[in-house]
Amino acid sequence: MEGKRENPKKSCLNKYPDMKPISVVIITYNRPDDALDLARNISGLEGLEEWVEEVIIVNNRSTVSYQPLEDFIAAHPAIPFRYTVAPENLGVSRGRNYAVNLSRAPYLVFLDDDALFRDVDALRQMIPIFASRDAADANRAVGIVAFKVYYFSTGEMQKNAFPHKQFDQRKDWPHFDTAYFSGCAHAIRRSVFEAVGFYPENFFYGMEEYDLSYRALDAGYTIRYDHRVVILHKESPAGRLTPREKLRGMWVNKSKVAWKYLPMRFFYTTAFLWSLEYLKKSGWHVGGFFKGWGEIVRIPGMEKRSPVGRACRDYLRRVKARLSY
Repeated sequence: MEGKRENPKKSCLNKYPDMKPISVVIITYNRPDDALDLARNISGLEGLEEWVEEVIIVNNRSTVSYQPLEDFIAAHPAIPFRYTVAPENLGVSRGRNYAVNLSRAPYLVFLDDDALFRDVDALRQMIPIFASRDAADANRAVGIVAFKVYYFSTGEMQKNAFPHKQFDQRKDWPHFDTAYFSGCAHAIRRSVFEAVGFYPENFFYGMEEYDLSYRALDAGYTIRYDHRVVILHKESPAGRLTPREKLRGMWVNKSKVAWKYLPMRFFYTTAFLWSLEYLKKSGWHVGGFFKGWGEIVRIPGMEKRSPVGRACRDYLRRVKARLSY
């Protein structure tokens, strides 16, 4: 087991031609039982020795013990676990960036710590998805893959993990190009990070996937949903209660994304419609409402606009992306 001495600054985004193709990345915080279940699940996958270079588990400075997971890793030295404790709670974006800097393989598979692979042959399905091309836009390589996600408890598809707002129309489609991906289960080609950079580190929680998505699409990549890899997610179908601070962060961060990458009108519609969403879901918390607007009015002075180009806008129209909020 590799412990707390790993220094991600020493591992940059170099290419490693002799590596196995996949690095699995898990960021975990205060869910030791779920993280242990996922480690066991990964250990039982077919083709692990052939396909997986490493399983990177970053403990995001949890406040509870992870000793059972650490014991499991120590007891299975043949499985390429790389377990490290972050220097602080880095949040989602910084935590993923920390892990990316530790990784080596050309394809990175990101999973929430409360997720599981449904099928033992999942690893064999991943690289062919990246090799696929859509006839409508054959010049674009698949840079990001969104997996199919079901609720662990009910077996129903998780609507808020489906990477398109047209859920009813597309839920039975085997694959399609789309404009964003769900953070709970996805894979990213290393060259995407090399081309466009990392997750935005001023997004502690929420909407960081949209920011990376627009940069990847503008760089000429495709985001592909494919049903061949299925994930079981332990999130409740009733949803987790979102603290007001996280809800406000989602509102502000989605507004940042619209400001940075989309035509100006979508910044205004996003900020306004998400403010209504905040009021509704926060129980009409007026204090947070005004605090959120205080952050949003400062966005133009703090964030540089880098609107996506015409080819990306054409792609967004083709995949029927929802841009207004």
